[in-house]
Amino acid sequence: MTDSARDFYDSLAADYHRIFPDWEASMTRQAAALDGLVRRQLGAGPHKLLDCACGIGTQAIGLARAGHRVVGSDLSPVAAARATAEADARGIGLPVVAADMRQLPFRSGEFDVVVCADNSLAHLLTGQDVAAALRAMRRVLRDDGLLLLTLRDYDELRRTRPAAAPPQVSHGADGRSITFQLWHWHDDGEHYDQEYFQLLPDGEDWEVRVRRTTSWALTRSEVTDAAAAAGFADLAWHTPDTRGFYQPVLAARAG
Repeated sequence: MTDSARDFYDSLAADYHRIFPDWEASMTRQAAALDGLVRRQLGAGPHKLLDCACGIGTQAIGLARAGHRVVGSDLSPVAAARATAEADARGIGLPVVAADMRQLPFRSGEFDVVVCADNSLAHLLTGQDVAAALRAMRRVLRDDGLLLLTLRDYDELRRTRPAAAPPQVSHGADGRSITFQLWHWHDDGEHYDQEYFQLLPDGEDWEVRVRRTTSWALTRSEVTDAAAAAGFADLAWHTPDTRGFYQPVLAARAG
């Protein structure tokens, strides 16, 4: 993970909710899908859960509402601060710290569940960094604890190498805003640079905000192999049509 990823999310934090047509509904829907996997694997709980890439709280807030004892961490201190503010505004206790997922500042075996969602692992651009993050997640999990990790469907995206992602229209108090991405694939066919455009209402005109970052299009087999090497077992992928989360989800147990 590079400084550019932190800068990207520091800049995006105030507008991150605009990615979703309805952020509040997305929080509820995503938490229901992830909570269903937690209950299926570990029972009803409540469980102590770390969201190690919590951003502004999209999954963490919903999972706390579901009754779990949630702690958040994120590379971006600006996003982490907003997650705290959003949780407070909803009357939810959500301790959040700014931390790199490769060096999680928690005790070994502290959590029953670690969540790493919203394609966050893809910001790690080398196998060494991916391995370090997965080892850190394994370390803070109790034995037989549960990892839930979500990524874009890069098996398909590496085959088709799209030049853009579909636009998203969000409706807020200030009107409609539009988010879309242009993707510039590297010659290796695995990494791509994103130009992240947001069009925000500005009276009768639009304010255009552009942010840039780089991602690694990790295939499911690459992530599965890296997770197994980091000490995870019983690895299984769940697709959106089977578990209801909008990205493929890797569920794995700490061996």
